[in-house]
Order: sequence, then C-alpha cells, then structure tokens
Amino acid sequence: MTGDSTVAPSRKVLAEALALADETLREIELSQTSLAVSMLKASRLARLLTDTDHQIAFEYEASGYPSDPDGVPPEVWRIAVMAGRVRREKEMKDGQEKVVERAKIDAIEVIEQRLATSRIALEAARDPNVSVASANPSQYVWSPAGNVMERNRLQISINSDIQLIASRRAFVHRYVSRKLDELRFSGIADDIFSRIRTAVDERVGQTVPKAVQKFSAVYDNLKSENPEDWANAVHSCRRILQDLADVLYSPREDKLKIINGKEKSIKLGPDNYINRLIAFVEENTDSSRYEAVVGSSLRYLGDRLDAAFTAAQKGSHSGISSREEADRYVVYTYMLVADLLSLSNGATVIKAAVGPEESSQRTAAPSSTGVDSPH
Repeated sequence: MTGDSTVAPSRKVLAEALALADETLREIELSQTSLAVSMLKASRLARLLTDTDHQIAFEYEASGYPSDPDGVPPEVWRIAVMAGRVRREKEMKDGQEKVVERAKIDAIEVIEQRLATSRIALEAARDPNVSVASANPSQYVWSPAGNVMERNRLQISINSDIQLIASRRAFVHRYVSRKLDELRFSGIADDIFSRIRTAVDERVGQTVPKAVQKFSAVYDNLKSENPEDWANAVHSCRRILQDLADVLYSPREDKLKIINGKEKSIKLGPDNYINRLIAFVEENTDSSRYEAVVGSSLRYLGDRLDAAFTAAQKGSHSGISSREEADRYVVYTYMLVADLLSLSNGATVIKAAVGPEESSQRTAAPSSTGVDSPH
C-alpha cells in the first residue's frame, strides 16, 4: 500500500474534500465532536484524496490497530510508525538495559474511557481524613499507610493516556490542516488557470480557428491512461504554436541581427516557428524585460516540444515520462499563447511575400535552438 495513486481526484471530489477538511478542522479546534468521529472524517478525507496510508491509519485510530498472538503484523506496524503510535522505551532484560519499540494499539474511545475510569478511581483512592491517637502517652501510634501507591500508579496511567490522546489530536489536526491548505492553494491555482484558459479559448477561436480542435484533442489525450496519448497532447501543443506563428508572423526571408556585437542571421522560414514568434514579440513590445522573459520561455518550450516530437518520429515516447510532465507543457503553452495573443491586440499582422510552396512546407524533424536555429 502507498499513499499515492495514479488516478487523480476529479474537480467535484476535490470540492467535496475541501468542504470536508474545513468542517473537520473547525470541529477539532473547537472540540465540537469526539476525537473518534474526527478520525473517521479524516479517513474519508484521505479516501477522497486517494491517500491510502492515511485512510487506513485514521480507521485504525478509531477502531484500534489489529494484532494477533504474535504481535502486530508488519504492514500494521508500518502504519503505526507513520501515525506516531510506536515509542522507544528502555527496559531491563537479562540484567541489561535495552531499548525496545512498543506500539500503543488501543482505539481512541478505549483510551478516552480508560482515562475517565482512572480519574474516577483516583478520586476513590483518596485517603480518609482520620486522626489516630492513643490514650497511653508512652505508646506511639502509626498512621495507616493509605493508598499512596495506588494513587501514584493511577496518576502515571492518567498522564500517559492524556499524552497519547494529545498526540492523536495533533496527528489528525496536522493532517487535516495541511490538506486544507493544499486544497485551497490548488483551488486558487485552478481558478487562475481557468481564467487564463477561458480568455485564450475565446480569442484563439478568432485568431487561429483551426487551433480550437487541437486544444480539444489535448484535453482528450490528457484524460487517457495511455502514455502515447500524453505524447500526442504535447505534439498538439507544438502544432498549436506553429499555427499561431503562421498567423502572427508568417514565414519570410531571414533577417540579420546584432547579438553581442556580432551580426547573425535569424532564420524565419516555415519551420522556424519559435524564431518567428520571438520576432513577433520583439516587434510588438517596448519592454525589454518582457521580451526577454517571453523569448526565454518560448525557446525552452520549443526545445522540449521539438525533442518530444523528434523522439516520436524515431518511434520512442521516452521524451514524455508522465502525464504530469505533459500537463506542464500544456500549461506552459496556454501561458505563452495568452501572452502572444495579448500582444496581438493592435498589432499589424503582415503576411510576408513568400512562395506558396515555401509557406506550406513543414519538415518532420526540427533542429536545435539558438539564434541561428531553424525554429
């Protein structure tokens, strides 16, 4: 068992988890329900977030950790260690002091009931308020020994249970508060990206109509469990940037540019879509910082997209190692498309005078980036 899952929770499930985490944390902090109920709610929260280890741990906290005559099974012991139920203690064995690990496996309600019973027993173990004397002045009368040893034993048990309950409350509070923060942050990030996505979707249909279907294909591929589909999503991002470059800064003759005191040729042909997008940014912004940031992002993303495309042409999908990696490239693409479309407001899109054959050509395997690169 692990705390991770390859299946990410849906947006609806995450919304339910956020509400549950907020409710559970409030109840813990304001002592509005029993600790055992809070454990069960935390277990449900962990299940919604596909966190199997913590789901089981909170179930064990509420019901007790399973054991057999031989002790605690290894898998249960692992969960107990994770939950902080295992303590290192010193004890005398064969005349030598040794350190041993012991797990406290009782359920929360059992501990709470034992604590209440011990407090009642401690009250009952108080010594009676009596005075003992003798009529014989030469006789020394001893007072009864009383229940001091019983009271000490009960007080030790009470202190141990109080500490254990406090650690269990801290354990569930720490988990729920961390998950609440994570869910709130992911919600903010999701809202931000949703706004960017909405703005891009509205404008991309006007500026690059054929890119709309490619974005739809991206979403479908990212939902798949097949790594080849994740790679296809990334390839679609590359084609979207190519289509956008054709609209914003169509292929044209190479141009010369002074870089670090040297004159270099910048290729702006049909295959050099990243170079053309960078040239569009340079000609439509007055901010050198903005130009540098967007240009750097375009080069980075172009390198990665082209590398994945080249790997696919060779029959390998090693360029995309996970769906999370594909997700990042899609987000990067959206961010860059948003920046480029914002610059296209009021920008004059000029179609260069190139031949029809040249403007329709597209090679399969791109070369490396750089100012002289074929991007």
